[in-house]
Amino acid sequence: MKIKSFSVEEWMNAYEKSATFNIAETCVDSLTLEELVTLDGSNPDDFFRSLYPLKLTYGHIEGSPEFRQLVANLYTTINPHQVLVMNGGIGANFLVFYSLVQPGDHVIAVHPTYQQIYEVPQSFGATVDLLKLRPENHFLPDLDELKSLIRPNTKMICINNPNNPSGALLERDILEKIVEIARSCGAYVLCDEVYRNLLQDDDADVPSIADLYEKGISTSSVSKALSLAGLRLGWIVAPQEVIAECMKHRDYTTISCGMLDDILAVHALKNYDKILRRNRKIVRDNLALLDEWVNNEESFSYVKPRAGTTAMLKYDFPVPSVTFCTGLLANTGAFLTPGTCFDMEGYVRIGYACSTEVLQAGLEQVSEYVRKMK
Repeated sequence: MKIKSFSVEEWMNAYEKSATFNIAETCVDSLTLEELVTLDGSNPDDFFRSLYPLKLTYGHIEGSPEFRQLVANLYTTINPHQVLVMNGGIGANFLVFYSLVQPGDHVIAVHPTYQQIYEVPQSFGATVDLLKLRPENHFLPDLDELKSLIRPNTKMICINNPNNPSGALLERDILEKIVEIARSCGAYVLCDEVYRNLLQDDDADVPSIADLYEKGISTSSVSKALSLAGLRLGWIVAPQEVIAECMKHRDYTTISCGMLDDILAVHALKNYDKILRRNRKIVRDNLALLDEWVNNEESFSYVKPRAGTTAMLKYDFPVPSVTFCTGLLANTGAFLTPGTCFDMEGYVRIGYACSTEVLQAGLEQVSEYVRKMK
């Protein structure tokens, strides 16, 4: 199959390890193994010693019963049989497309978003229409435009909530309207929810699509909101007939995920509330810092994010975003993602969920570089 290069992943792969101030990273400041294990007071030596007798088999093919139950607990209407473990959120998304999308299908995907969400279904032979998310509408979808894109053969509507890269948030009222539109043509709604619960406002009403719609499919992982990207563990939550179809296709690609990853993810999910408290504090403190910086930087503006870990910064100088970002990295060690990775020239994406010290230092380097550049 033919597929375009994955722009943001190629960018991160090429430059991330050379950065001194990585303010492009989208995971909340990663936990160490020690930090993870000691969340509940466990002694690391005892914890890992307890694993010594384990035989490293394939483990539970669909994910351990405990893992699936703990994931189901994150939803309000889901049982463990509706949960399927995958290798990260990216693996979960891919398996859904591989299992459900066929040549001749029609798919609608929001844009900008994670490139996988619209490129993969197109590579499988679907016709993909992009539903543009515009800054003048706070990067929220125009529902009348969504209605106009619906066809009799629309198989799936793809969204991600909170949105990467903008940080826009779809609350219950908008989600229910999207469901109503999808139901009118019998389409699935796939919602990539890897940033779920990283909210700036505790009062926001943001249910999972899997709890709202009988054909809703939620994908997520431990990477972003739980700061554990190194475990490479994610999941699909969907109607059981979708899980069965995914299992059939998964046998050809995955077999199972790592047993040790599953054990560590279970430990994290048992301490979900503790990790979420930590991570909400990080994203809220850091967004306040970023907001102050944007308000004091004449060259930059943005639509303030309501959730997640990223924002799109618009700049006012006549320099291509790739040129700006490569120059910034080479001269200061500060690392941003060019807007061209999201088809948004004149913007850069910032990830503001790193340590506060790194964010502060990185923003200072951006300010200094722009002053010298002008």
